[in-house]
Amino acid sequence: MMKNKLLPLLVTVTVSFVSACAQDQSARLIVRGDDMGFSHAGNEALIKSYKEGIERSVEVIVPSPWFPEAVKLLAKEPGIDVGVHLALSSEWETIKWRPLTHCPSLTDSDGYFYPMIWPNKNYPGKALSEHAWKLDEIEKELRAQIELAKEQIPGVSHVSAHMGCDDMNKEVVALVVKLTKEYNIDIDPARYDVKDIGYKGPSSTSAEKLKSFLNMLESLVPGETYLFVDHPALDGPEMRAIYHIGYENVATDRQGVTDVFTSPLVMEAIKRKKIRLISYADLKKH
Repeated sequence: MMKNKLLPLLVTVTVSFVSACAQDQSARLIVRGDDMGFSHAGNEALIKSYKEGIERSVEVIVPSPWFPEAVKLLAKEPGIDVGVHLALSSEWETIKWRPLTHCPSLTDSDGYFYPMIWPNKNYPGKALSEHAWKLDEIEKELRAQIELAKEQIPGVSHVSAHMGCDDMNKEVVALVVKLTKEYNIDIDPARYDVKDIGYKGPSSTSAEKLKSFLNMLESLVPGETYLFVDHPALDGPEMRAIYHIGYENVATDRQGVTDVFTSPLVMEAIKRKKIRLISYADLKKH
């Protein structure tokens, strides 16, 4: 009699275990939206891409001009996964940001961050790496950005780097690793064997982006985990006034990203392929 009573329980446990294993064999995809805070139109699109689309992690530039609005918007979405998008540059021609701290080795003559991190033919002599920056000032500034983000945004789980500012040399790499461990936000996708992935094909126009994103989804391998990064925003007067030399079509380009992230065709393909959308924070759970 005891054996018969246990049989349904064993069947349930077995089915649950098999289902969990099958689920674990699905391809997993982190869709990350970058640059929250650089504009109002960007903030709106990033929230839209989370609420109505496939975005699962949002990166915030703390010293950016629209950071206060980003904080208010994120407070309304307590489940969203947030990364501190560490920034040591300010690239746009018509809108700038300054460091949170006094760090003259990191700024231009006007007190703004340099436009670029790495040498750029369109901005000769205006890259941070071309100047005598000081490591202690970088540490002071990055600490300030992390601390302000953690103070005002409950969902902070990790950091990422705006324009590759975390990779200027081995000392900066080590510094960022130290800070993420110290502040308990050290979710490094590489440690979880996450593979970077991008559009599979041309991505200049909205139509190309959609087709190439769908191609990318088809290429995902079951059992693997991937990271896709892009920059949603909404086309409008504000975004049309934001640009830097070499990237003038910001408004249409970033509207195309928003369209992809909220596309019914994309969501249908994800469902059909049984792709699991996860966040950085979810990596700790697997």
